[in-house]
Amino acid sequence: MKIYRFIVLLCLFFLSCDQKSKVEKEVEEIPVDIKVERFDKVFFETKPEDLAKVKRQYPFFFPPGNDDNVWLKKMQDPIWREVYTEVQKKYSNFEPVREEFNSLFQHVKYYFPEVKIPKVITVISEMDYNAKAIYADSLVIVSLELYLGKEHKFYEFPNYLKQNFEERQIMPDVVSSFAFRKISASGDRSLLSQMIFEGKQLYTKDLLLPEYTDAEKMGYTPEQIKWCEENESYMWRYFIENELLYSDDPKLNTRFIAPAPFSKFFLEIDNDSPGRVGAWIGWQMVRSYMKNNKVALSELLKINAKEIFENSKYKPKK
Repeated sequence: MKIYRFIVLLCLFFLSCDQKSKVEKEVEEIPVDIKVERFDKVFFETKPEDLAKVKRQYPFFFPPGNDDNVWLKKMQDPIWREVYTEVQKKYSNFEPVREEFNSLFQHVKYYFPEVKIPKVITVISEMDYNAKAIYADSLVIVSLELYLGKEHKFYEFPNYLKQNFEERQIMPDVVSSFAFRKISASGDRSLLSQMIFEGKQLYTKDLLLPEYTDAEKMGYTPEQIKWCEENESYMWRYFIENELLYSDDPKLNTRFIAPAPFSKFFLEIDNDSPGRVGAWIGWQMVRSYMKNNKVALSELLKINAKEIFENSKYKPKK
């Protein structure tokens, strides 16, 4: 009996591998050639007297109302020039990242054939960690000063933010921005709705970034992923017993969804927990839903949270 069960599992494993490789082979056949423009280099290597030319070429980076002196000062500021120097050290050769973009948008075209291939523009922005990478239909804008490595001397940020200032986080950040624009808006502000919204973003990474680890998709360390897996049933029981799923208390977002050094159960486990555990639970719900329902990714992003939850057959691991 044990031998029979082993053979069945082995067959299922290889069937799964064959199916995955079939999808990936089709993805690899999709023609994509991402173009990259290094605005960061253009801006900092332009002579002050030629600023007008740069403004004509990239008008979307120069909103009206700002005097030219603002840009001239940044061009010549010693601190920003040092940032530029560090960015060039790290990304003197952007080709490996461009190839990652090619792979990403091959997957995007497979699941969203209507999407136009964007141009990638690299910038040095204002150290805004809420806008590290932005997908905007025809453009992807990447702020390279926030991908220099978590230990870089420039970063005076908390560790839970710095741990994602790595080159490997560029693609997950782009997918987050992409998915945000694709997920249907909802007026439901319940914790469940927010969990499912985050879960949809993360599940999109499952399909668009299949070679990335769960930790990379989530922006966690491997230890933080392990903590969530080991405490999944405990967290779920907490949400149910405290009747939090359908609560629209705005504090629940900061406790369980928004980036934070830890989640706030107001229990002893808080200091060991990573932030955003509500997003991680939402991800497991969406994964369970997709396992039990034949739905295209584009359709998943339109389905409301209540329907996903009720048809997910989600059951935390004990």
